[in-house]
Amino acid sequence: MKTSRPIRARIAPAAILHNYRLAKRCAPQARAWAVIKADAYGHGQWRAVEALRAEADGFAVLECENAVALREAGVTQPILLLEGVFAPRDVRAVVEQGLNCVVHCSQQLELLVRHVPAGAPLAICVKLNTGMNRLGFSPATLPGALELLSRQLPQAEITLMTHFADADGEAGVDWQVARFAAMAGDWRGPVSLANSAAILRHPSTHRDWVRPGIMLYGASPFAEQSAEALGLKPAMALESAIIGVQDVAAGERVGYGGTFTAERPMRIGVVACGYADGYPRHAPTGTPLAVLGRRTRTIGRVSMDMLACDLSDIPEAGVDAPVTLWGEGIAGTVPADEVAAAAGTIAYELFCAVAPRVPVVVDQTAAVDRK
Repeated sequence: MKTSRPIRARIAPAAILHNYRLAKRCAPQARAWAVIKADAYGHGQWRAVEALRAEADGFAVLECENAVALREAGVTQPILLLEGVFAPRDVRAVVEQGLNCVVHCSQQLELLVRHVPAGAPLAICVKLNTGMNRLGFSPATLPGALELLSRQLPQAEITLMTHFADADGEAGVDWQVARFAAMAGDWRGPVSLANSAAILRHPSTHRDWVRPGIMLYGASPFAEQSAEALGLKPAMALESAIIGVQDVAAGERVGYGGTFTAERPMRIGVVACGYADGYPRHAPTGTPLAVLGRRTRTIGRVSMDMLACDLSDIPEAGVDAPVTLWGEGIAGTVPADEVAAAAGTIAYELFCAVAPRVPVVVDQTAAVDRK
């Protein structure tokens, strides 16, 4: 998509590869599912696949249609359906395309039993609910599920998995690991436990397969630790430019609702970026951005197509001055995690919310680090 409007999202495939390699270095004995759900967290599924195709142990997606498209595009690695199957046609695709799928409830198990041909190869991840209380078999329902699999689908290659609720927080993972161990009993088969936070902070959870998600795209899973400190590289920069400048007297208000009042004479820059582009409308005055390589702040309420910023201390900035909303952009670096924290959200949401109308530029100039 081309547009004369200056906003764009710049994607760096080399950063995605760097971050995948970091996950592998953190968990050197494990294989790693590259999680590319939600259009690779807004970065573009196909861009992420091309960045990782030569090295990824496997890819993890949500929709069966996406998995089939990957197979048709020649992806040969294992592909995992993170929410499993929803209909008989999904089961057929799992068998025909050699997909791995999560099984998290009796209804999915029954779909497999009814529609997988006798003896057909099958690889599944049986999900255990160890405290997230979202998806997964409970201690009461797991034995029956495993018994049914053993009896009806004895050819199935089974991995046990769970998902951590607070790997990035104070509660940590030990309580869920203990529940997993109690539920798994004497299980000797493959295990998948670790998400991004656990990969980086809880090495005891690495086991056979890890599942890097947000870390692939250069954001930190931890509120108190920056992506840079973790060695991650940002894979997306949201960039735009100043399209107007206003000189505002002390006492004047700015933007819809007049939520900001100038405490002194100010220069206000208007940036071509708003909530229709995916920038969070609830981002308050003070949310960081960069103009001409210098950090400044947003001012007032975010509009549909524009937002205001403080240019009072950047006198050289005028119309056409480049702006970095987040990421490592041409106007400076503003960590997405900082923008997200200021807006009371997380970088995951920023990335996934970038609107289709925002043009994407792929940065092929960034050097790929050596293994």
